[in-house]
Amino acid sequence: MKMLTRLEKSIGCWFLIVISVVFFFLRFPSLFEPNWYGDEGIYQVLGTGMNAGRLLYRDVFDNKPPLLYFLYTLVSSDQFAIRLLSLMAGILAIGAFYFLAKKLFENRKAVFISTGFFAILFGLPLIEGNIANAENFMLFPNILGAILVLKSLETDIQNKKTKLLLYAGFILGISFLLKIVALFDFAAFTVFLVFANSSKKLLDVIKIKNLIGEFKTILPFILGFVTPILLVTVFFLINDAFSYFLKAVLFNNVGYVNYGNKFIIPQGLLIFKLILLSLFSLFIFSKRKIYGNSFMLILLWLGFSLFNAYFSQRPYTHYVLVLLPAFSLTIGLFIVNKNFSKLSGVVLLTTLIAVLLSFSFYTKTVFYYQNFVSFLTQQKSVYEYQRFFDRNTPNDYDIAGYINTHSKPSDNIFIWGNNAQVYTLTQKLPPGRYTVAYHITNYKDGFENTKVGLLKSNPKFIVVMPNTSAYPFSLFDYSLKMNLNGIEIYEKFY
Repeated sequence: MKMLTRLEKSIGCWFLIVISVVFFFLRFPSLFEPNWYGDEGIYQVLGTGMNAGRLLYRDVFDNKPPLLYFLYTLVSSDQFAIRLLSLMAGILAIGAFYFLAKKLFENRKAVFISTGFFAILFGLPLIEGNIANAENFMLFPNILGAILVLKSLETDIQNKKTKLLLYAGFILGISFLLKIVALFDFAAFTVFLVFANSSKKLLDVIKIKNLIGEFKTILPFILGFVTPILLVTVFFLINDAFSYFLKAVLFNNVGYVNYGNKFIIPQGLLIFKLILLSLFSLFIFSKRKIYGNSFMLILLWLGFSLFNAYFSQRPYTHYVLVLLPAFSLTIGLFIVNKNFSKLSGVVLLTTLIAVLLSFSFYTKTVFYYQNFVSFLTQQKSVYEYQRFFDRNTPNDYDIAGYINTHSKPSDNIFIWGNNAQVYTLTQKLPPGRYTVAYHITNYKDGFENTKVGLLKSNPKFIVVMPNTSAYPFSLFDYSLKMNLNGIEIYEKFY
């Protein structure tokens, strides 16, 4: 018996090693991509700005919580390093997922298949696993939080239960500081805890007296979640930047979400989705005694993750990443028990159809690896390799090359366009708090802040990109030095 147990552990260990190696090689080409992805370009500028002493949100701006920018700061905005950090976070997520699947499923086949599906899809560029977005870093803490939530239900020792819930909440609070949509993972696990701890009927659960009892049970989880958020809030309060922090992380995102969710009334579509999620959760509650905690956690998490992906009602590929853990576990649920197969099969199919109809995917996935191999074997030039990712990428490198050879480290530049990566390639910073043209035009203080920044920084070069609105500032004292495929580079004359 002991020998069988050891063999089983050995098989599991080797599976985890092999699938992690597969993941590593799937992600390996991402370490050598050129600087081409617009959002990463913005994150790099913020990381560089923070390292140069600029205060986040007040002096250099984007509309996400601070932890992602801190990660970029940590690696000095080096793309290879941040992609490597993302790869390492991915391997940790795979390990955590494997142990979560083992905790949820007794069936080894279900554990292996769900983990394999998660690792391969996370490793491929199909849903932008190769890009160092916030979602790539969120999955590990979210999965780890799920493990701790489950472990809290396994113990009757109150002190241990409290600690596990505190840790779980704190880890999900860290995930929230990467991107606010981690709130939905926290909400899914909160609802799960309430349902799992309740032996009452729904009408009894929602009575005030019982609700207070349920709240006391999950209070450590809530306190753990808000603790890192409060600590960050205190930091911005101390630095007189709380209003900037609040506007960037909360109010600007309200407008962002409102844009795509208008249906009859503002946020009408969001309200409709919330009603669907509530009805789905009530249905899961009604089935909890029949199917048990594994069923309940996975499907609640899937429901909230689907709501998360559709939250802003925008079809960005990397939004699908938040669905990946729960969707992969639902595959395991479909395999593990015939009692689950019909319902989980319907949920899987419905989710898959909804995602395929709503989101775009990276269609060049196969060619992505072919491009990398061709470059390694010198069958492709640097220009062709760069152009594979975006036809404008070689232009960005040409602009950077020109500026680097015609400027001193102390010289400043300004890019009127949406390719913030040029700042990183030239080791420069934008003159104001806004990095790209669409930020300057979308925010009330954008033009004024940039205008003041231009006067203070007195940039030597101004680069005006095509396919952007007309340059809105003065070019007095500047002359056109070169036109590169429609890109105008102006130099200040003295």
